[in-house]
Amino acid sequence: MEKLITPCYILNKHLLDENITSMKNALNEHFSNWIIGYSFKTNSLLYVIDYMKHQNCYAEVVSHQEYELAKHIGYKNIIYNGPMKSQETFVEALNNNAIVNIETHREIEWLKNITKNVAIGLRINFDLEKYCPNESACGTEGGRFGFCFENGVLEQVIAEIKTMPNVTIKGIHLHVSTKTRSLNIYKAIANVAKQVIEKYNLDIDYVDVGGGFFGGMPEKPSFNEYFQTIKTILGDNYTIIVEPGASLIASPFDYLASVIDVKDTTYNRFVVLDGSRNDLDPQFKKSSYLYELHTKNADTICTQVVAGYTCMEHDRLMTLKNNVALQLNDRVLFKKVGSYTMCLAPNFIKYAPLVYLYEENEYRIIKKQWGINEYIAGAKKYE
Repeated sequence: MEKLITPCYILNKHLLDENITSMKNALNEHFSNWIIGYSFKTNSLLYVIDYMKHQNCYAEVVSHQEYELAKHIGYKNIIYNGPMKSQETFVEALNNNAIVNIETHREIEWLKNITKNVAIGLRINFDLEKYCPNESACGTEGGRFGFCFENGVLEQVIAEIKTMPNVTIKGIHLHVSTKTRSLNIYKAIANVAKQVIEKYNLDIDYVDVGGGFFGGMPEKPSFNEYFQTIKTILGDNYTIIVEPGASLIASPFDYLASVIDVKDTTYNRFVVLDGSRNDLDPQFKKSSYLYELHTKNADTICTQVVAGYTCMEHDRLMTLKNNVALQLNDRVLFKKVGSYTMCLAPNFIKYAPLVYLYEENEYRIIKKQWGINEYIAGAKKYE
Protein backbone atom coordinates (compact mmCIF):
# COMPACT_ATOMS: atom_id res chain seq x y z
CA MET A 1 0.00 0.00 0.00
CA GLU A 2 2.97 2.31 0.55
CA LYS A 3 3.65 2.47 -3.19
CA LEU A 4 0.09 3.38 -4.24
CA ILE A 5 -0.45 6.76 -5.86
CA THR A 6 -2.80 8.90 -3.78
CA PRO A 7 -5.53 9.85 -3.62
CA CYS A 8 -7.07 6.63 -4.84
CA TYR A 9 -9.93 4.22 -4.36
CA ILE A 10 -9.12 0.57 -3.65
CA LEU A 11 -11.54 -2.22 -4.55
CA ASN A 12 -11.07 -5.42 -2.57
CA LYS A 13 -12.08 -8.21 -4.95
CA HIS A 14 -12.40 -10.79 -2.15
CA LEU A 15 -14.93 -8.66 -0.24
CA LEU A 16 -16.91 -8.02 -3.43
CA ASP A 17 -17.05 -11.76 -4.11
CA GLU A 18 -18.19 -12.39 -0.55
CA ASN A 19 -21.04 -9.87 -0.80
CA ILE A 20 -22.51 -11.14 -4.06
CA THR A 21 -22.19 -14.78 -2.97
CA SER A 22 -23.88 -14.01 0.34
CA MET A 23 -26.81 -12.33 -1.39
CA LYS A 24 -27.24 -15.15 -3.89
CA ASN A 25 -27.14 -17.79 -1.16
CA ALA A 26 -29.77 -15.94 0.88
CA LEU A 27 -32.07 -15.55 -2.13
CA ASN A 28 -31.68 -19.23 -2.98
CA GLU A 29 -32.60 -20.17 0.57
CA HIS A 30 -35.92 -18.32 0.49
CA PHE A 31 -37.14 -18.05 -3.11
CA SER A 32 -37.48 -20.39 -6.07
CA ASN A 33 -37.24 -17.53 -8.55
CA TRP A 34 -35.30 -14.32 -8.05
CA ILE A 35 -33.39 -11.64 -9.92
CA ILE A 36 -30.58 -9.36 -8.78
CA GLY A 37 -30.61 -6.03 -10.61
CA TYR A 38 -27.38 -4.19 -9.86
CA SER A 39 -27.97 -0.47 -9.32
CA PHE A 40 -25.80 1.37 -11.85
CA LYS A 41 -26.38 4.72 -10.15
CA THR A 42 -24.72 3.56 -6.92
CA ASN A 43 -21.36 2.88 -8.53
CA SER A 44 -20.96 2.71 -12.31
CA LEU A 45 -17.23 2.01 -12.43
CA LEU A 46 -16.76 -0.02 -15.61
CA TYR A 47 -14.97 -2.84 -13.80
CA VAL A 48 -17.88 -3.13 -11.35
CA ILE A 49 -20.70 -3.18 -13.88
CA ASP A 50 -18.82 -5.68 -16.04
CA TYR A 51 -18.21 -7.82 -12.94
CA MET A 52 -21.94 -7.76 -12.10
CA LYS A 53 -22.81 -8.81 -15.65
CA HIS A 54 -20.56 -11.85 -15.29
CA GLN A 55 -22.31 -12.63 -12.00
CA ASN A 56 -25.56 -12.93 -14.04
CA CYS A 57 -27.04 -9.80 -12.52
CA TYR A 58 -29.45 -7.64 -14.48
CA ALA A 59 -28.55 -4.00 -15.05
CA GLU A 60 -30.86 -1.75 -13.01
CA VAL A 61 -30.82 1.60 -14.79
CA VAL A 62 -32.72 4.84 -14.22
CA SER A 63 -31.96 7.02 -17.25
CA HIS A 64 -31.61 6.65 -20.98
CA GLN A 65 -27.85 7.18 -20.64
CA GLU A 66 -27.55 4.35 -18.12
CA TYR A 67 -29.70 2.20 -20.40
CA GLU A 68 -27.31 2.86 -23.31
CA LEU A 69 -24.33 2.14 -21.07
CA ALA A 70 -25.80 -1.23 -20.07
CA LYS A 71 -26.28 -2.13 -23.72
CA HIS A 72 -22.74 -1.01 -24.56
CA ILE A 73 -21.28 -3.18 -21.80
CA GLY A 74 -23.20 -6.15 -23.21
CA TYR A 75 -26.06 -6.65 -20.77
CA LYS A 76 -28.81 -8.80 -22.23
CA ASN A 77 -31.09 -8.35 -19.21
CA ILE A 78 -32.09 -4.86 -18.09
CA ILE A 79 -34.46 -3.44 -15.49
CA TYR A 80 -35.51 0.05 -16.60
CA ASN A 81 -36.76 2.30 -13.80
CA GLY A 82 -37.13 5.98 -12.98
CA PRO A 83 -38.71 9.05 -14.58
CA MET A 84 -35.70 9.85 -16.82
CA LYS A 85 -36.44 7.41 -19.62
CA SER A 86 -36.50 8.64 -23.19
CA GLN A 87 -39.39 7.58 -25.40
CA GLU A 88 -37.00 5.94 -27.85
CA THR A 89 -35.28 3.77 -25.22
CA PHE A 90 -38.61 3.11 -23.46
CA VAL A 91 -40.08 1.61 -26.63
CA GLU A 92 -36.86 -0.24 -27.45
CA ALA A 93 -36.66 -1.74 -23.96
CA LEU A 94 -40.23 -3.00 -24.12
CA ASN A 95 -39.73 -4.43 -27.60
CA ASN A 96 -36.64 -6.28 -26.34
CA ASN A 97 -38.44 -7.74 -23.31
CA ALA A 98 -36.64 -5.70 -20.67
CA ILE A 99 -38.32 -5.31 -17.29
CA VAL A 100 -39.78 -1.82 -17.53
CA ASN A 101 -41.41 -0.34 -14.43
CA ILE A 102 -43.38 2.76 -15.33
CA GLU A 103 -44.04 5.62 -12.93
CA THR A 104 -44.91 8.70 -15.00
CA HIS A 105 -48.02 9.72 -16.89
CA ARG A 106 -46.01 10.37 -20.04
CA GLU A 107 -45.03 6.69 -20.09
CA ILE A 108 -48.73 5.82 -20.18
CA GLU A 109 -49.10 8.09 -23.21
CA TRP A 110 -46.10 6.38 -24.84
CA LEU A 111 -47.77 2.99 -24.28
CA LYS A 112 -50.72 4.13 -26.40
CA ASN A 113 -48.43 4.36 -29.43
CA ILE A 114 -47.10 0.80 -29.10
CA THR A 115 -48.87 -1.85 -31.17
CA LYS A 116 -46.80 -4.87 -30.15
CA ASN A 117 -47.91 -6.94 -27.14
CA VAL A 118 -45.81 -5.77 -24.18
CA ALA A 119 -45.60 -6.39 -20.44
CA ILE A 120 -44.91 -3.63 -17.93
CA GLY A 121 -44.52 -3.14 -14.21
CA LEU A 122 -45.98 -0.36 -12.08
CA ARG A 123 -44.04 1.55 -9.47
CA ILE A 124 -46.16 2.00 -6.37
CA ASN A 125 -46.07 5.14 -4.24
CA PHE A 126 -47.30 4.45 -0.72
CA ASP A 127 -47.26 6.13 2.68
CA LEU A 128 -44.20 4.51 4.21
CA GLU A 129 -44.23 6.95 7.12
CA LYS A 130 -47.59 5.54 8.21
CA TYR A 131 -46.16 2.03 8.42
CA CYS A 132 -42.71 2.98 9.73
CA PRO A 133 -42.83 6.27 11.66
CA ASN A 134 -39.58 8.27 11.54
CA GLU A 135 -37.92 5.73 9.26
CA SER A 136 -38.75 7.08 5.80
CA ALA A 137 -36.26 9.42 4.14
CA CYS A 138 -38.91 12.00 3.26
CA GLY A 139 -40.92 11.93 6.49
CA THR A 140 -44.34 13.55 6.34
CA GLU A 141 -43.52 15.18 2.99
CA GLY A 142 -43.82 11.75 1.36
CA GLY A 143 -41.88 10.18 -1.49
CA ARG A 144 -42.29 11.44 -5.04
CA PHE A 145 -41.80 8.27 -7.08
CA GLY A 146 -44.51 6.00 -8.45
CA PHE A 147 -48.30 6.12 -8.64
CA CYS A 148 -49.95 6.82 -5.29
CA PHE A 149 -51.85 3.92 -3.74
CA GLU A 150 -53.68 5.82 -1.00
CA ASN A 151 -55.19 8.68 -3.04
CA GLY A 152 -56.60 6.58 -5.89
CA VAL A 153 -54.12 7.53 -8.64
CA LEU A 154 -52.79 3.97 -8.83
CA GLU A 155 -56.32 2.64 -9.26
CA GLN A 156 -56.93 5.08 -12.12
CA VAL A 157 -53.68 4.10 -13.82
CA ILE A 158 -54.47 0.38 -13.55
CA ALA A 159 -57.93 0.95 -15.00
CA GLU A 160 -56.50 2.97 -17.91
CA ILE A 161 -53.84 0.38 -18.73
CA LYS A 162 -56.41 -2.40 -18.66
CA THR A 163 -58.16 -0.67 -21.58
CA MET A 164 -55.05 -1.20 -23.70
CA PRO A 165 -55.45 -4.64 -25.30
CA ASN A 166 -51.77 -5.11 -26.02
CA VAL A 167 -50.41 -4.06 -22.59
CA THR A 168 -50.23 -6.44 -19.63
CA ILE A 169 -49.29 -5.56 -16.05
CA LYS A 170 -46.81 -8.23 -15.01
CA GLY A 171 -45.15 -6.75 -11.96
CA ILE A 172 -45.06 -4.12 -9.26
CA HIS A 173 -42.11 -2.11 -8.00
CA LEU A 174 -42.00 -0.73 -4.44
CA HIS A 175 -38.52 0.67 -3.84
CA VAL A 176 -38.47 3.34 -1.12
CA SER A 177 -35.80 5.58 0.41
CA THR A 178 -35.28 5.19 4.14
CA LYS A 179 -33.17 6.42 7.02
CA THR A 180 -32.93 3.10 8.84
CA ARG A 181 -32.84 0.20 6.33
CA SER A 182 -34.64 -1.77 9.01
CA LEU A 183 -36.54 -5.03 8.59
CA ASN A 184 -39.73 -3.05 9.24
CA ILE A 185 -39.27 -1.33 5.89
CA TYR A 186 -39.41 -4.61 3.99
CA LYS A 187 -42.31 -5.83 6.06
CA ALA A 188 -44.19 -2.70 4.95
CA ILE A 189 -43.16 -3.17 1.32
CA ALA A 190 -44.36 -6.78 1.31
CA ASN A 191 -47.64 -5.89 3.04
CA VAL A 192 -48.43 -3.12 0.58
CA ALA A 193 -47.52 -5.38 -2.34
CA LYS A 194 -49.97 -7.97 -1.04
CA GLN A 195 -52.70 -5.36 -0.58
CA VAL A 196 -52.25 -3.99 -4.12
CA ILE A 197 -52.25 -7.45 -5.71
CA GLU A 198 -55.41 -8.50 -3.86
CA LYS A 199 -57.33 -5.22 -4.16
CA TYR A 200 -56.84 -4.91 -7.92
CA ASN A 201 -56.83 -8.64 -8.65
CA LEU A 202 -53.48 -8.44 -10.39
CA ASP A 203 -52.08 -11.53 -12.09
CA ILE A 204 -48.41 -10.67 -11.89
CA ASP A 205 -45.13 -12.52 -12.26
CA TYR A 206 -42.80 -10.42 -10.12
CA VAL A 207 -42.57 -8.18 -7.09
CA ASP A 208 -39.63 -5.78 -7.20
CA VAL A 209 -38.76 -4.76 -3.65
CA GLY A 210 -35.93 -2.43 -4.70
CA GLY A 211 -32.72 -2.04 -2.72
CA GLY A 212 -31.64 -0.19 0.40
CA PHE A 213 -30.32 -3.22 2.28
CA PHE A 214 -27.40 -3.24 4.66
CA GLY A 215 -24.50 -5.38 3.48
CA GLY A 216 -21.06 -6.30 4.76
CA MET A 217 -21.90 -5.01 8.24
CA PRO A 218 -22.18 -7.83 10.81
CA GLU A 219 -24.06 -5.75 13.40
CA LYS A 220 -26.86 -4.91 10.93
CA PRO A 221 -29.68 -7.05 9.46
CA SER A 222 -28.42 -9.81 7.19
CA PHE A 223 -29.61 -10.68 3.68
CA ASN A 224 -31.23 -13.78 5.18
CA GLU A 225 -33.23 -11.69 7.63
CA TYR A 226 -34.40 -9.28 4.92
CA PHE A 227 -35.55 -12.06 2.60
CA GLN A 228 -37.17 -14.07 5.38
CA THR A 229 -39.21 -10.99 6.30
CA ILE A 230 -40.43 -10.64 2.72
CA LYS A 231 -41.16 -14.34 2.30
CA THR A 232 -43.19 -14.50 5.51
CA ILE A 233 -45.73 -12.15 3.91
CA LEU A 234 -45.53 -12.88 0.18
CA GLY A 235 -44.61 -16.54 0.32
CA ASP A 236 -42.80 -18.04 -2.67
CA ASN A 237 -45.46 -17.09 -5.20
CA TYR A 238 -43.59 -14.52 -7.30
CA THR A 239 -40.20 -13.85 -8.78
CA ILE A 240 -38.59 -11.56 -6.24
CA ILE A 241 -36.48 -8.79 -7.74
CA VAL A 242 -33.92 -7.00 -5.60
CA GLU A 243 -31.96 -3.95 -6.73
CA PRO A 244 -28.89 -3.76 -4.49
CA GLY A 245 -26.29 -1.06 -4.73
CA ALA A 246 -24.70 -0.06 -1.44
CA SER A 247 -25.19 -3.51 0.12
CA LEU A 248 -22.87 -5.02 -2.49
CA ILE A 249 -20.45 -2.22 -3.29
CA ALA A 250 -20.01 -0.01 -0.21
CA SER A 251 -17.88 -2.31 1.96
CA PRO A 252 -15.37 -3.52 -0.70
CA PHE A 253 -14.14 0.02 -1.47
CA ASP A 254 -11.61 2.02 0.54
CA TYR A 255 -10.08 5.44 -0.14
CA LEU A 256 -6.45 6.21 0.53
CA ALA A 257 -5.06 9.72 0.98
CA SER A 258 -1.68 11.13 2.00
CA VAL A 259 -0.80 13.97 4.34
CA ILE A 260 0.55 16.91 2.33
CA ASP A 261 0.72 19.52 5.09
CA VAL A 262 0.51 19.95 8.85
CA LYS A 263 0.05 23.42 10.29
CA ASP A 264 -0.85 25.01 13.61
CA THR A 265 -3.10 28.04 13.98
CA THR A 266 -4.42 29.94 16.95
CA TYR A 267 -7.31 27.50 17.22
CA ASN A 268 -6.28 24.13 15.77
CA ARG A 269 -3.70 21.86 14.24
CA PHE A 270 -4.77 21.20 10.66
CA VAL A 271 -3.72 18.05 8.81
CA VAL A 272 -4.24 18.52 5.07
CA LEU A 273 -4.70 15.49 2.79
CA ASP A 274 -4.34 15.14 -0.96
CA GLY A 275 -7.85 13.67 -0.84
CA SER A 276 -11.11 15.53 -0.30
CA ARG A 277 -14.44 15.16 1.39
CA ASN A 278 -15.86 15.52 -2.11
CA ASP A 279 -14.58 12.00 -2.83
CA LEU A 280 -15.80 10.52 0.46
CA ASP A 281 -19.01 12.34 1.24
CA PRO A 282 -20.11 14.37 -1.80
CA GLN A 283 -23.49 15.08 -0.18
CA PHE A 284 -21.74 16.35 2.98
CA LYS A 285 -23.96 14.30 5.29
CA LYS A 286 -21.54 12.06 7.17
CA SER A 287 -20.52 12.85 10.72
CA SER A 288 -17.91 10.10 11.04
CA TYR A 289 -15.83 7.63 9.03
CA LEU A 290 -14.30 4.23 9.50
CA TYR A 291 -10.57 4.81 9.10
CA GLU A 292 -7.03 3.59 9.68
CA LEU A 293 -4.01 5.83 10.32
CA HIS A 294 -0.80 4.68 8.70
CA THR A 295 2.13 6.37 10.42
CA LYS A 296 5.38 5.49 12.17
CA ASN A 297 4.99 8.29 14.69
CA ALA A 298 4.14 7.27 18.26
CA ASP A 299 3.54 10.74 19.71
CA THR A 300 -0.02 11.77 20.43
CA ILE A 301 -1.77 15.12 20.24
CA CYS A 302 -4.98 16.42 21.79
CA THR A 303 -6.75 17.69 18.67
CA GLN A 304 -6.17 17.47 14.92
CA VAL A 305 -8.60 18.63 12.24
CA VAL A 306 -8.19 16.46 9.16
CA ALA A 307 -9.06 18.45 6.04
CA GLY A 308 -9.10 18.00 2.29
CA TYR A 309 -6.99 19.72 -0.34
CA THR A 310 -9.68 22.01 -1.77
CA CYS A 311 -9.87 25.76 -1.21
CA MET A 312 -13.23 25.38 0.56
CA GLU A 313 -13.18 25.80 4.34
CA HIS A 314 -15.91 23.20 4.81
CA ASP A 315 -13.72 20.51 3.23
CA ARG A 316 -13.05 19.03 6.67
CA LEU A 317 -13.35 15.30 7.17
CA MET A 318 -12.97 14.66 10.87
CA THR A 319 -11.45 15.82 14.13
CA LEU A 320 -9.08 13.38 15.81
CA LYS A 321 -8.97 13.56 19.61
CA ASN A 322 -6.03 12.25 21.64
CA ASN A 323 -4.67 10.36 18.69
CA VAL A 324 -1.31 9.84 17.03
CA ALA A 325 0.14 13.04 15.59
CA LEU A 326 0.03 12.75 11.81
CA GLN A 327 3.07 13.91 9.87
CA LEU A 328 3.95 14.74 6.28
CA ASN A 329 3.51 11.71 3.95
CA ASP A 330 1.56 9.68 6.52
CA ARG A 331 -1.55 8.07 5.09
CA VAL A 332 -5.20 7.78 6.07
CA LEU A 333 -7.30 4.86 4.81
CA PHE A 334 -11.04 5.47 4.82
CA LYS A 335 -13.08 2.26 4.84
CA LYS A 336 -16.34 1.16 3.19
CA VAL A 337 -16.79 4.12 0.85
CA GLY A 338 -18.00 2.51 -2.40
CA SER A 339 -21.60 3.72 -2.32
CA TYR A 340 -22.46 6.82 -4.40
CA THR A 341 -19.06 8.44 -3.76
CA MET A 342 -17.56 7.85 -7.18
CA CYS A 343 -20.78 8.73 -9.03
CA LEU A 344 -21.48 11.95 -7.14
CA ALA A 345 -17.96 13.30 -6.59
CA PRO A 346 -17.51 16.51 -8.61
CA ASN A 347 -14.61 17.40 -10.87
CA PHE A 348 -13.71 20.26 -8.55
CA ILE A 349 -10.11 21.52 -8.68
CA LYS A 350 -8.78 17.96 -9.05
CA TYR A 351 -10.23 15.39 -11.41
CA ALA A 352 -11.40 11.86 -10.67
CA PRO A 353 -8.71 9.80 -8.86
CA LEU A 354 -7.42 6.45 -10.05
CA VAL A 355 -8.82 3.16 -8.82
CA TYR A 356 -6.87 0.06 -7.81
CA LEU A 357 -8.09 -3.52 -7.64
CA TYR A 358 -6.69 -5.50 -4.72
CA GLU A 359 -6.65 -9.21 -5.51
CA GLU A 360 -4.38 -12.03 -4.30
CA ASN A 361 -2.14 -9.60 -2.40
CA GLU A 362 -1.49 -7.49 -5.48
CA TYR A 363 -2.70 -4.07 -6.60
CA ARG A 364 -3.43 -3.18 -10.20
CA ILE A 365 -4.96 -0.08 -11.73
CA ILE A 366 -8.47 -0.58 -13.14
CA LYS A 367 -9.21 3.10 -13.75
CA LYS A 368 -6.58 5.68 -14.55
CA GLN A 369 -6.55 9.06 -12.89
CA TRP A 370 -8.23 11.70 -14.99
CA GLY A 371 -6.13 14.45 -16.53
CA ILE A 372 -6.78 17.29 -18.93
CA ASN A 373 -7.25 14.95 -21.90
CA GLU A 374 -9.98 12.96 -20.15
CA TYR A 375 -11.72 16.11 -18.99
CA ILE A 376 -11.96 17.62 -22.46
CA ALA A 377 -12.60 14.34 -24.31
CA GLY A 378 -15.60 14.70 -26.56
CA ALA A 379 -15.81 18.45 -26.12
CA LYS A 380 -16.67 20.37 -29.27
CA LYS A 381 -14.60 23.37 -30.22
CA TYR A 382 -16.56 26.40 -31.25
CA GLU A 383 -15.00 28.94 -33.55
